[in-house]
Amino acid sequence: MLPLESKFKLEKINNFLIQITPISLEEKILFVRNFQVMIKAGLSLSLILKILVEQTKNRKLRKVLFEIHQGVEKGGLLSENFAKYPSVFPEIFVNMIKAGEESGKLEDILNQIVIQMKKIHELMGKVRGAMIYPAVVVIMMIIIGILVMTFVVPKIITIFEEVQVALPLATRLLIAISKFTSQHGLIVLGVAALFIVLFSKLISTKSGKFYFHFCLLKMPVFSEIVKKVNLAKFSRTFSSLLAAGLSIIETFRITSGVLSNVHYRNFVFKATEEIKKGESIAKTLKKSPQLFPPVVTQMIAVGEETGTLDSILDDLTEFYETDVKETMDAFASIIEPILIVLLGIAVAGLAIAIIMPMYSLTQQI
Repeated sequence: MLPLESKFKLEKINNFLIQITPISLEEKILFVRNFQVMIKAGLSLSLILKILVEQTKNRKLRKVLFEIHQGVEKGGLLSENFAKYPSVFPEIFVNMIKAGEESGKLEDILNQIVIQMKKIHELMGKVRGAMIYPAVVVIMMIIIGILVMTFVVPKIITIFEEVQVALPLATRLLIAISKFTSQHGLIVLGVAALFIVLFSKLISTKSGKFYFHFCLLKMPVFSEIVKKVNLAKFSRTFSSLLAAGLSIIETFRITSGVLSNVHYRNFVFKATEEIKKGESIAKTLKKSPQLFPPVVTQMIAVGEETGTLDSILDDLTEFYETDVKETMDAFASIIEPILIVLLGIAVAGLAIAIIMPMYSLTQQI
């Protein structure tokens, strides 16, 4: 048997590994789907949680579900126990579960949660997938450029130095860059890594995120993608929370926390105060046409007047989610010409810097 001190150390290591284990959205979707199926089958909450603990492979999620199971066994509400783990179950999830408990429609609410999670997962997956192509191309361009400057250009430089001819400005610049890269390559890599770390830290701060997200809303091509993604999230979340039976004010407050762009988040959160004062949703959203275009506010106004706001929001959700998917499908064809032009400029500059002095040498011979 292990001594007590060794057991304590192993337990600490195990707890640490559990804490750092990520829980993917796919695992959460599977958990909610299984929960919904067992609720539909008529199983008790205690038994459902016990089964889920036994079949969950993710160590962190299993530990959380085990503790939730213990809380439910002691008589606590399901939503109250979920709320103890905000890093795993966000506020929107907890509030929808709470609404399901109060209305007695937990099965329907769980089904809505699964649909919402799947749709948002598909949406963000589409965005990430479209960004991979340009990111890979840019990274490969940088790597090839560094390799050329470090290993290829120095061999060509020796020819020019031996002949000792007057070199054009482009060639002298290329030589200077190549020598600096060769002699100070590690410093360059260190500075680049430091810049990336500092930039990541900067945009994670409140003010840094504010200005970075503002720039994204103003950048060509990217601004439309950011707006469409946030409008799709807004419509999807708003619609789900309304269907769950939450009040408009509570719906607005929770929706603001789901939006990825800080300017959308701040505006929707502030809009909660306007709606508390009796202002209509459409009029409130009209105050920021750069974030909520007229088509959104007009459709919401129609929904408020006719009492069909939930179905209008479903239509908006479908429209923007489809729009984002189509935009992401076309993104490669939009960004490809820009990458080709940049690559062409880089290759042309390199070719001119090397060919011009060679042409001068042939003229002298």
